[in-house]
Amino acid sequence: MSELTERERAVLALEAAGWRTQGAKEQAVRERLGISATRYYQLLNGLLDRPEALAHDPVLVNRLRRIRDARRAER
Repeated sequence: MSELTERERAVLALEAAGWRTQGAKEQAVRERLGISATRYYQLLNGLLDRPEALAHDPVLVNRLRRIRDARRAER
């Protein structure tokens, strides 16, 4: 199993932080990671399927997987 990159760990850490508004989170994504919000969510979604991400932060990854699965079921 490969390790998460520093950027991948930063994506998970940013997602774990509490955000009052979506705008504040998106600004933090641009400032801290230097990527667009769209790219951030693409990276995050890809991380949710990786066992390395689950091993790194199982509570966060499982919570996000449940949210993603519930949204998919609504469609």
